[in-house]
Amino acid sequence: MGIKTNFSSPLGVGGNRINLLFERKKENILSVYFTAGFPKLDDTIPTLKSLQANGVDLVEIGVPFSDPMADGVVIQNSSQRALKNGMSIRKLFSQLTEVREHIHIPLVMMGYLNPVMQFGFEEFCSECNRVGVDGMIIPDLPMSDFLEEYKDVAEKYSLKFIFLITPETSEDRIREIDSHTDAFIYMVSSAAVTGTQNSFDNKVDYFNRINAMNLKNPRLIGFGISNKSTIDMVNRYSSGAIIGSAFIKALDESQNVEKGVNLLMTKLKE
Repeated sequence: MGIKTNFSSPLGVGGNRINLLFERKKENILSVYFTAGFPKLDDTIPTLKSLQANGVDLVEIGVPFSDPMADGVVIQNSSQRALKNGMSIRKLFSQLTEVREHIHIPLVMMGYLNPVMQFGFEEFCSECNRVGVDGMIIPDLPMSDFLEEYKDVAEKYSLKFIFLITPETSEDRIREIDSHTDAFIYMVSSAAVTGTQNSFDNKVDYFNRINAMNLKNPRLIGFGISNKSTIDMVNRYSSGAIIGSAFIKALDESQNVEKGVNLLMTKLKE
């Protein structure tokens, strides 16, 4: 390795880890989502360690919520089970307190506005900064509200805010998102909820349209990626892929973090 990294610093070395990742690696980035507290309450750190050890570049830590509107049945079920296991935002931050002693890859917190607001938005951002989280995704937070009420708070705690776009998002909206983002854009493959798909051939026009806009931010494509065919497709049209439901399924099948990660990696090569 040779290079020492200060894992305990909220900003890593020289800046936000998300920016450093995209400066260092321009293509074939692999981001993986998992629901905190699933399949077992204390699986958070073991999951992060195993994903990092298997070459994952970025991890989205899902905050379980009882009514996740953008998620398909696989992630919904994982949220319900995590909540039954006793997972909460406060518990999650407790688990992540010493995460930077072990994990150097970028971490993004992904959750819905309701539980974040109940916890307290500024306290949430402060805790993210304390444990070394680099960014956050709140799918149901409107951009206008973010700019008026939350952007300054996120910046105060050095958090990158990541927005989603879909095939239905207007060009004006996409350009507005691009202008207010300096991390990456989460490019949703379809307007449907999360879940796996066998092919993205019908998405090529959408992918080409976004590429032709020459946005300043890199894009990662998510929703539906589950095998070599789909990951190869999105890698041709973006900086990389986001895997969610396929990993949750692998964890559910195996009920073991190491086996679940190995199963996912095997499926992505098939």
